[in-house]
Amino acid sequence: MAKKSMLERELKRKHLVSVYSGIRKNLRLQLKKASSLEAKLYISKKMQMLPLNSSPIRLRNRCWKTGKPRGFFRFFGLCRNAARELAHDRFLPGITKASW
Repeated sequence: MAKKSMLERELKRKHLVSVYSGIRKNLRLQLKKASSLEAKLYISKKMQMLPLNSSPIRLRNRCWKTGKPRGFFRFFGLCRNAARELAHDRFLPGITKASW
């Protein structure tokens, strides 16, 4: 189980990304349309003034059950350990243990 502080930090990042996504999108469009170098520098300066955690790149995929960041399966939203446990208990449809 991940530390509670890490989970809260990730929730804070998700909130900031959703709040600033429209602003970032508008600034990116303005940056593409800008023709002069001074306008581009001004717009990029505005983007730099936004909070660092408002960038979607800073989000980390975490398991919804344990909060672990490593060994993450996007299809299930689980880490490998939780996915294995749920597959053994037959809670994940279509997943069977390999045997050959």
